[in-house]
Amino acid sequence: MAEVKTAEIKLPPLKKLTNYPEKLAPGHRLCAGCGASIIIRQMYMVANALGYELIWANATGCVEVCTSIYPYTSWKSPWIHSAFENAAATIAGVEAAYKALKRKGKLPTDKKVKFVALGGDGGTYDIGFQSLSGALERGHDFIYVCYDNEAYMNTGIQRSSATPKYANTTTQPVGSESLGKPQHKKWMPEVAAAHGIPYVAQAAPSHWKDFMEKFKKALLTEGPSFINVFSVCPRGWRSKEEEGILVTKLAVETNYWPLFEVENGKWRITYRPKNPKPIEEFLKLQGRFKHLFKPGMESKIKELQDEVNRRWEWLNKLEQLSREV
Repeated sequence: MAEVKTAEIKLPPLKKLTNYPEKLAPGHRLCAGCGASIIIRQMYMVANALGYELIWANATGCVEVCTSIYPYTSWKSPWIHSAFENAAATIAGVEAAYKALKRKGKLPTDKKVKFVALGGDGGTYDIGFQSLSGALERGHDFIYVCYDNEAYMNTGIQRSSATPKYANTTTQPVGSESLGKPQHKKWMPEVAAAHGIPYVAQAAPSHWKDFMEKFKKALLTEGPSFINVFSVCPRGWRSKEEEGILVTKLAVETNYWPLFEVENGKWRITYRPKNPKPIEEFLKLQGRFKHLFKPGMESKIKELQDEVNRRWEWLNKLEQLSREV
């Protein structure tokens, strides 16, 4: 297993981070309040601070269609469109070609370059999983970043395996015979960690410093990294545009979206809410869960709370086990 380089490389203060040139140009068509554009800008801040050039492969999804409408592009970096199912395979090929050209002396060897595959939950948890699993298993030197907005928002708010239980979607709508999606959300970071790769993390843009430190580690990691980032979708979640970061923060403070990392097989929780809030605080700001607040639905909310508690307990056990091994 490749070793994560934990050299004493410090990120500059926020004021300096925000002064770097923007590499995601304004004028893109992402929705107001969308979490994805914030996530991309935070990644660019880290790359700029450490002197890295990012080379992107973008799976079909909200970001791809909103930033690359022909003949325009919002990307001031090398960027390649990829289909839903093969962003990881595409960036793996680019990374392999880059290494080959360096070996032949056709590219400089001293430039700091990192390859990033970017996809939503549909292109990561479902359609793109086979190419992602293959690229992780082969050990390509790249970062896979999933902006997880919990449905195929770009194609009409369809359920995905990242959609939480009881969420209202267009393919599993709430009605007289349905309470929305009947299954719990897949826990993708655990699946990625099972590949034995050097670095896996879960992050949220509301906790920007935590996320930036994790992206920094991924940049400095030799080999594959996977980062799962919570990405609010006001359109699909029926939440207020101006409350995107508030909803994201509540996802963390209720332990619905715990922040952790798996570094060389060692699990570590990177943020512990002092007084975790009940899951209702997160749910009530989103119209996709409004049916759960009708009389008689209390047991369904309790069921979601029980699942949050179960996963949090499991995460703590993984961390404890990591200390003992």
